[in-house]
Parts: sequence; structure tokens; C-alpha cells
Amino acid sequence: MKQKIIYAIFTLISVISYGQVDLKMKPDKTDYNGNEIVNLTIILQLNGDNLVQQSKIMLPDLSKFNMIGNGSYSQSFVEAGANSSEDQFVKQYVTRIALEPKQKGKIKIGSVLVNINNKIYKTEPFNIFIRDVEKKTASNISNDVYLNMEIEDKEVYQDQPTIAVLRVYSKNMDHLRKVKNIKLPNQENINVHPVSLKRSEIDPNGYANMASQVLAVFMVFPNESGYVEVPAVSASVNTFANKNSIISNKVKLNVKKLPEGSPESFKNAVGNFKVDVFHNSKEKIEVQKPFNVTVKVSGEGNLADLSLPKIEDSPFYEVFAPKISSFVRPGKTGMKGEILAKYVVIPKKAGDFVVKTESFSFFDPRNKEYTDLGEKKMAITAFSHDEVLESKSTVEKVNEYTNTFLETVDSPVLKTTSFKVKEKSKLNWNVFFINVGLFLSLIIMYFGFKNWQKKRFIVKEKSVGKDLGSVAETEAEIRESLKTDVSDYFAYLENLKASGDYSKFFQTFDELDHEVRSQYFQSSKQDFVVFLERDKGRSVAEQYQELQQKIQIEKYSPLTSEDSIANILTDVVKLYSLISK
Repeated sequence: MKQKIIYAIFTLISVISYGQVDLKMKPDKTDYNGNEIVNLTIILQLNGDNLVQQSKIMLPDLSKFNMIGNGSYSQSFVEAGANSSEDQFVKQYVTRIALEPKQKGKIKIGSVLVNINNKIYKTEPFNIFIRDVEKKTASNISNDVYLNMEIEDKEVYQDQPTIAVLRVYSKNMDHLRKVKNIKLPNQENINVHPVSLKRSEIDPNGYANMASQVLAVFMVFPNESGYVEVPAVSASVNTFANKNSIISNKVKLNVKKLPEGSPESFKNAVGNFKVDVFHNSKEKIEVQKPFNVTVKVSGEGNLADLSLPKIEDSPFYEVFAPKISSFVRPGKTGMKGEILAKYVVIPKKAGDFVVKTESFSFFDPRNKEYTDLGEKKMAITAFSHDEVLESKSTVEKVNEYTNTFLETVDSPVLKTTSFKVKEKSKLNWNVFFINVGLFLSLIIMYFGFKNWQKKRFIVKEKSVGKDLGSVAETEAEIRESLKTDVSDYFAYLENLKASGDYSKFFQTFDELDHEVRSQYFQSSKQDFVVFLERDKGRSVAEQYQELQQKIQIEKYSPLTSEDSIANILTDVVKLYSLISK
């Protein structure tokens, strides 16, 4: 009998330990001055992998407070037991709420509720004591957030860059993430180019014990000398109630005038540059036929804003306005990379002539001197049409005629352009006879096909003996037929966000996720992660996992804001557009 009782007790203990729910809420203290913030921490811990949260955490009545901040995060870990068979999987959800009291005296904070496996769990209520509360008007969150533009090097030459750093400061770290829509300065006497718009980590020990964060780094190029004032940077602070604007300080620069003695060809290039001129055509240049000439300026400095050297006019050729291509990125002393100006040039006369650019010079602020690169020249020989024909061998003429014919009669049945041949510098009789035979065969096939089309004009075309293709091709066709129109889901999710129906928002997201997984024949999210890592890359798989975790946190968070839903929707559109390509 004793053994049965002991066995029953151990069985009951094992059942209790297998699935446990620990829900608690606690304040940072119980006695507050009137100007202090009440910080509540809610912790939900699920011990065991058989527990399912079926509702959000339901908060008590907090109408005696102003809510000024909230945040949630989750973590999972394995709690080791006496041996490996007793290890337990633990999920922990933590929510922090910052409250501003509206009245003094003893205030009772009720229970927090949550539904786990069809059972309601709740915390014990408790009391806190608030001393005198100062009567004040509704506070504006923007008054607690400050923008500061920092420029260390305030003395530069004209068109020489200086680095500006934009920081945001606030006593409440939660306010930092609400700063959005940063607008960099825009003024005629400066050129501004962003270096980085990625936010840095939050520094909790900034100026005057305020938390700070770098919002943007950008380059300022003053294009006139004297005292130049960099205008303020503006941003917006988005809250639940309204949207406020904040602006930074202004910074005055002492812009030095460039030294005298500049070359006549100097315009506004400041930095270190190189100029090249070339053309990529391997064929002979023919009179009255266009060819491309590219002028490339490379280096580092005010590359994105400088005046490019042009191709000079000449009685030997006609030149047209260029197409500009820019490949520029931030460097240490300015914008670096290269800018290509692609010109169309048409020779007017046969013979030798020179294509040349305007003279180009720049000022190097490191050496404090001008460098004149002069003109860049390129020798060209233009041939008449007869000379071009005479210079071609018999094989080249046949190849040219064959290629022209293939381009002209390209048909949907036989992709004849794939038979085009390249020019050969030496006579190859094998290639010659193959081309002639191919040419005659194609003529016979072409007229045969046309005759067949006339006979079958009324009869519908049937696909006889169609190649079934490989397994991968068949799977791709099936996937294309099952492809989900994610744009419809995006529009519906946007409407649900705007209407505030967040429960329907998460339900629709689950439907979208299921449809996309079905498109790739993946039933579970774990299998889909493996598929994404193999087919789309590890970064896409990690983004998918992060988004799923973010969805779960927000789905069961007691407080859901429009900003957080908007951020989730942005991530959903970006990720699922990439996955469903």
C-alpha cells in the first residue's frame, strides 16, 4: 500500500513539474514621489512545451495613470534537470510599462489575466502609495526629445566636404525610437550627401545623463566661400496621440576661398581625380555611322557635384549630348568612385582625326595646390562604306549576310538568331562551308514553314510530342500556377492596420504565410526555414525567423500600437515580396 501511495505522489509531482505557468507583476517600488514614474514589470513564464497561450495578457484598470511608455520581449531556454531526460523547455515573455500617476494617495493595481490551455491565470493585486502630484497641463513628448547636429571640422575650403553627425537625446529611451522622417538640410549654397542613415546603438549615458543615439551621418559640401550656415535638420516624433516636429541646431562654417593662381580650365573640382577617354567598339568605324565615346572621371572629392569635361566640337565629327552614369559612394575625404559620360559621335569625313576633351584641372586640399590634367585625346580612323566592304573577307561577308538574314526571319518555331556567327580574322574553309550549308538549309526551312502555315491557317495548332521537361521545370510550372498574389494580402493588411482590427491583421498574416509556404510545398514553418536557407540564402531565412518571432511577441503583447503594426507590415511587404518572386 505504501508503495502505491509513493508512486501516486511522484506521478502527481512529475505532472505538475511537466507543465507549469508562472505569472507575476511587480512594481520597481511601492512608495513614490509625485514626480516619479511608476514602472511595472509583467513576467509570464511557461515551463514545458505543452503549454499554449490562448489570449493576450489582459491588463488591470490603469485609468488613474497616464501611460508614457511600454515594451515587450521574449526569450526561450532549456532548464537543466538532474539528468538530460529531465531538461525542460522554458518560454519567458516580459512586458514593461511606464506610468505617470494622476492622483495622490493609495492606489490599488488589480490583477493581470492570461488564458493558458483553457485555464485563466492571474496575479495578486497590490497597493502603491503616491505622494503629492503636481498639477500640470498635458505634456508634449517632443519637449523631451532633442536633436543636435555636430560638425567637428568647421573650417574647410570651398567644395571640400566636412562630416556632420545628427544625434537625438532624451531622458526616456523609449522616446528615441519614435523619432522618424529625418529631413537633411537643403540649401543652394551647400550640397548634402548621406553617408549612413542607419541608427547606432543607444548610449544610456549621453550628455546631461540623457540617453542618445546617432540617427544619421552626412557630408556637407559648401559651394561658396565665407561664413556659410548649415540649416537645421528636421524630424518628427510619432506618438499614439499626435505627430510633433522637432528641429536641430544650426552650424556655421568658415569656408576658405580657394588659393589664387587656378588654371583657366579649373571649374569646381576639389579632391584628387583622373580623366580617361575611350571607346569599346571592335569594329571598324564607318563614316556617317555612330559609335560611342566614353569620358570617365574617377577619384575622390566632390565627385557627385563637379562639372565634367566635355568632348570638344570638330569639323571631322558630330557629337551629341551624353548619357551620364554615376557610380559614387562615400569615402574618407569625399565621395569616391567614377562618373561616366557616354557620347554618341558620328564621323563626317573618312581619314584620321582626333577626339579630344576639354582641359580639366582640380584643387587638391591635402597638398593645397592645383593640378592641370590638360586635354585627353583619342586617335580615330574613319573608313568609307566601300573601304569597310573591301576590307572584309569572303567569309566575313557571308557571315554578315547570314546574320542579317537570321535577324530578319527569326521565327517562333526555330530560334534562328542563336545560329549567328562571329567574325573571323582568318579564312576558315570549314566554317565557310558550314555557313553556306546552314544558310541554304534555313532558306528551305523558312519557305517550308511558310507553306505549312498557309495550309494549317484554319486548323488550331496542336502540341504534338511536346517535351515534358525535367522534374524541376515541372515543379516550377506547378509553383507558378499556385503562385499567391501577395499584393492583395498587402492591401488587405494595410486596411486592417488603418481600421485598428489587429486580431484580424494577425489572422490574415497567418493565411498569407500558409499560402506562401504552400506555394513552395512546405507544410511547416521549420521546413520552410530550411528551404529558404537553401533556396534564397541564409539572410532571408534569418529575416523570416525574426519576423515570426516579432509577430508572436506583438500578437500576445498586452499593448499593441499602430507604430509597431506599421513596422511589422513594412517587414512583411519587404520579405514576402522577396520570397514570392
